[in-house]
Amino acid sequence: MKKSLKELAHLVGGSAGGDENIAIYGVAKVEEAEQGEITFAASDKFLRMAKKGCASAVIVPLEVQDFPKPFIRIKNPRLAFAHLIGLFHPPGLPDFSGIHPTAVLGRGVKVGSNVSIGPCAVVGGGAKIGDNVCICAQVYLGRQVVVGEGSLIHPQVIITDGTILGREVIIHPGAVIGSDGFGFIKKDDGSYYKIPQVGRVIIGDEVEIGANVAIDRATLGETRIGSGCKIDNLVHIAHNVTLGRNVAVVALVGISGSSTIGDGVILAGQAGVTEYVSIGENTMVAAKSGVTKDVGANRFVSGFPARSHSKQKKIWAIMNRLPELMQRVKKLEESRERNR
Repeated sequence: MKKSLKELAHLVGGSAGGDENIAIYGVAKVEEAEQGEITFAASDKFLRMAKKGCASAVIVPLEVQDFPKPFIRIKNPRLAFAHLIGLFHPPGLPDFSGIHPTAVLGRGVKVGSNVSIGPCAVVGGGAKIGDNVCICAQVYLGRQVVVGEGSLIHPQVIITDGTILGREVIIHPGAVIGSDGFGFIKKDDGSYYKIPQVGRVIIGDEVEIGANVAIDRATLGETRIGSGCKIDNLVHIAHNVTLGRNVAVVALVGISGSSTIGDGVILAGQAGVTEYVSIGENTMVAAKSGVTKDVGANRFVSGFPARSHSKQKKIWAIMNRLPELMQRVKKLEESRERNR
């Protein structure tokens, strides 16, 4: 593919500077870009690297008025670059078309138009698959599962009975959607009685779920993932959890049962949320934090138990001084003993 800088600027909604007719053949990181490629630079450090690098053109922020190379000036260079990655590297087509002969479809399955169902996939009875859906090899869809139009289910994904997926959902390999929640009651003899998990999982539109994610079905009612949520690899979302819209959940996060996560929340890597906790919209939970009680909206919390990040930083600063403080206490105690 070849595009002029002027064409690319029009595609991303930016303004071109320098040689607008220069030909661009691909995209690359600023430190690896070569002639014929475009990169982006959103900070002073990377702008300096881009000036010295070999890229033919650079996407720069609006505040950059002049640049020694051809450029596209735009409010969000990173977003514009992401669009161009998709332009020069469009998604590959599935290696099969239609329903593969080895796929197994149960009774009453409804399949939309332009659907691909790969080798050894299993679709349970009564499932509904929307238009332009791609179900890759060895996927299992249970009974009465609904897959919205334009969705992509990667290999070896398991989606159990009654789960509903919205439009343009992407699920990466190894994810399990709708497994039983961890529900047990301890009996008098010390053994456990399993609470039947008879709810379901509902996933909104444009949700992306990473590899080896586990989302449990509700005990009763629904486990709900709001539209626009992005869930990284190796995340566990327990039964009856509700995620609002556009929630970002980073790798190794665990969310306990019946917790509610508001719109726009970010849960950073290895954060944990205990059961029946509510986190308000647009709050950020720092990496390795433990949320043990409700958190309001528009907060930034960290630590265990999670508290205001500014307060937690003071605690960390004091903890770093503990050896010195202990020595001071020891000297004071020795001085007191001598003065007795």
